[in-house]
Amino acid sequence: MSKIRSTAAAKRLVLRTMCLIVIAHRMSPEYPLVLAANRDEFFDRPTRQAHMWPNGSIIAGRDLSAGGTWLGVGLDGRFAAVTNVREPGDDGAGSRSRGELPLDYLSGELPPAEYLAEKASRFDEYAGFNLIVGNTDSLCYASNRAPGIHEVGQEIIGLSNGPPGSEWPKVTRGSEKMSALLAREATINADQLVEQMHDQNLAGVAELPDTGIPDEQESRLSSMFIPAQPGGYGTRCISVFIRQDDGLCRFSEQNYNAEGAVTERHFFNFSLARQSAAEAAPGQDAIQLA
Repeated sequence: MSKIRSTAAAKRLVLRTMCLIVIAHRMSPEYPLVLAANRDEFFDRPTRQAHMWPNGSIIAGRDLSAGGTWLGVGLDGRFAAVTNVREPGDDGAGSRSRGELPLDYLSGELPPAEYLAEKASRFDEYAGFNLIVGNTDSLCYASNRAPGIHEVGQEIIGLSNGPPGSEWPKVTRGSEKMSALLAREATINADQLVEQMHDQNLAGVAELPDTGIPDEQESRLSSMFIPAQPGGYGTRCISVFIRQDDGLCRFSEQNYNAEGAVTERHFFNFSLARQSAAEAAPGQDAIQLA
């Protein structure tokens, strides 16, 4: 039976959503960390693209409505990302901004597991989320819609807008693509990851998750990359973070408009030894500072 819900309610379900994160953790000796992520959002929501924040140590985009971020990296090798858990009637009203969480982690010094344990008592102040945080030593994630703190080993993991462990087709597809890329290519770069995250194949009806919205809308949101939908919602950017075994880190963000055209590309390279970075002109590699 098709799920029926008002258009207004269905719209609220997808507000402020980063839809897909895929991470390969310690799957390659040369690339201890490879991350690719799609941010899905309304195109008219005010946003600043990836930039160096005023403290000089965090690179992230900024949600200009709530002030937080969906994904960011630090020059010390720390990184954090958050996805919303899609739930009926969730418009975020009365809750703290989930975008605070990545910034809070990046601004501190606690290791991933300790940070999540310390923060857990306040998780109920936020609407549903998944939070993944890491540094050069470890990677952990937690959710306020599932128990426990999960430490990631040598594996590929994916998170979307369901609780951890949800078998969403886009998570499975993204993880399989990441595994195939690492097996096929000796050198990994942002263009390869952007290409695979741009997959617009829809899931079959039998594979769709049940998040309380009509099947037709669930289907349109089931691809890894979501073309602009009625109401002006879709994938607004693809972010990539690659950490090499020599300490070189590369962060990039590719932005899209409602027509699906690339509008901006931002590249940052930095060395963990130097902890300094520069942004390059669009289409060029960033220049590592001494």
